[in-house]
Amino acid sequence: MNWYLIVVIAYVIILVLVLLRILFETHNSNKTLAYILLCLFIPVGGVIFYLLFGVNYWRKKRYSKKMQENSGVLVNIKKDVAQYDKLSIDAASLSAGQNAELAKMLIKDLGSPLTCANKLSLLVNGEHKFPELLKAIKQAKYHIHLEYYIYECDETGMSVIELLIEKAKQGVKVRFIYDDFGSPTIKKKLVRRMTSAGVEIYPFHKVTFYLLANRLNYRNHRKIVIIDGHTAFTGGINVSSKYVNNGEPKKLYWRDTHLTIQGPAVYYLQYLFITDWKFCSGKQFTPDASHFADPGKVDSDCFVQIAAGGPDSPAPSVLYSILQAIYLAEEEILITTPYFIPGDSLLDALCVAAMSGVKVKLLVPGICDSKFVNAASKSYYGKLLEAGVEIYMYQKGFVHAKTIITDGKLSMIGTANMDYRSFDLNFEVNAVIYSKSFAEQMREVFFGDLNDAEKIDKERWLSRSWTQQLPEKVARLFSPVM
Repeated sequence: MNWYLIVVIAYVIILVLVLLRILFETHNSNKTLAYILLCLFIPVGGVIFYLLFGVNYWRKKRYSKKMQENSGVLVNIKKDVAQYDKLSIDAASLSAGQNAELAKMLIKDLGSPLTCANKLSLLVNGEHKFPELLKAIKQAKYHIHLEYYIYECDETGMSVIELLIEKAKQGVKVRFIYDDFGSPTIKKKLVRRMTSAGVEIYPFHKVTFYLLANRLNYRNHRKIVIIDGHTAFTGGINVSSKYVNNGEPKKLYWRDTHLTIQGPAVYYLQYLFITDWKFCSGKQFTPDASHFADPGKVDSDCFVQIAAGGPDSPAPSVLYSILQAIYLAEEEILITTPYFIPGDSLLDALCVAAMSGVKVKLLVPGICDSKFVNAASKSYYGKLLEAGVEIYMYQKGFVHAKTIITDGKLSMIGTANMDYRSFDLNFEVNAVIYSKSFAEQMREVFFGDLNDAEKIDKERWLSRSWTQQLPEKVARLFSPVM
């Protein structure tokens, strides 16, 4: 009994200390509540989970250093692309129109210049992206930079790898970053083969057992490819054959959106890659003019900024950019997201917009790859429906696109989901596009997707039984820590 009492007292002391740490260290109120509930209702296990996944060891130590290095790289890069940065504050009011405040915020917060004369190509689904990607890689003369969260060494993945090896042997500089958690099929044997051919390849975080938990917490969710400093790819599509809809029977249809950029907007994506490369490789990288190629004359009035976020960011830039876009919308907001766990700020912004007369349409998966996330997402629908938001559930397959269109003028395409992980833990990147013509393309795709979706009936949804709603409410409680 004495030993039992000692153990109980020791655990209570540890629990109190952990709860105090949660209160002082966790700045998000929803996360704070979730961790406290976890520790109280799951004795020992909840405390262990928090200590493994909830404490930002890496953010405090290594990411603070990365943040400083990022600033240094950005200063040097700005010397090379100063002509585009001069566009910044004054030109924002002219080029971005009603979204000028968003442009100014990204300039001030991230130092992300508002770039003009960009040529964009919208890539719908993997069957459109990968032929364009392979074509661009084949045409590379100087360097190829790749950064992916999920890279599967299946037919699609190997076709890209074989081409990278071929280009490296031709003398093209190939640098490749992959997320070790998201890309488990990249094995040591393949890495050795690529390295021997001249491809430089590194995991963003090498997942080893003793550092497993906290490194898993910070995932590089970015998808970036830069060719010769003048052409870039970004968006929601990773490298895998599952993204290619080739008509195979019983294969899940995968609906996703990607983007090709040619023009000075590529420069900030190059900056992101360089900072990530320095971080994961430990190698010095001094960019020169070849990494920021003159895009030439592009007959386009398309203005683009890049919104990037992660543990090395001083503020949740991706979340703030989305919130600002919603605040500035006057007529219409069209959102597609595969994972919708918005938190109070984003939820309230959408409700206020809808209640103010803005038409808000939200497209989410009807078929989801995570039952837990799907349940947590549904817990938010009631409040949105009551506010007047229209919610559609995609039925043709799994919708994985992450896009926003407002007022037929502003578009966002990127890697960030609308959830806590994307806003707080993951390294993400979104392209912010100020162009009526491009927004019209995006609107056509969005309304085409609605033809393959079912609209949620407000009255039926709100009248569901408590037994249907209970799993959703429980999932919502713990969603901030997942």
